[in-house]
Amino acid sequence: MTALRAKSQALTSYFIELVETRCAGHGLTLISPRDPDARGSQISFSHAEGGYAIVSALIAEGVIGDFRAPDILRFGFTPLYTSFADVWHAVDRLAAIMNERRWDKPEFHARKAVT
Repeated sequence: MTALRAKSQALTSYFIELVETRCAGHGLTLISPRDPDARGSQISFSHAEGGYAIVSALIAEGVIGDFRAPDILRFGFTPLYTSFADVWHAVDRLAAIMNERRWDKPEFHARKAVT
């Protein structure tokens, strides 16, 4: 269990670092505790303008996140099968979506029952 917890903390810390570096200036604000000992295996960011649409755009590109009203993007990390390469890929897709404002397409703003 110690090794799994350590990997979970490393994955989530890596995700935060990549998002804050590669998506800087796009209005994503970390709302999960920064201290790895104070959080579980999920990370949440808020985005006042397009949280739902960003998660929808990510899902369309194969990255599964979760939206929570009013503006929270939530990502879970399972250390048994989530790799550091998976984290890199997810943030790579997120950065492209943010840099190109792909999330601002009408199809990603249309609310569905579940994200």
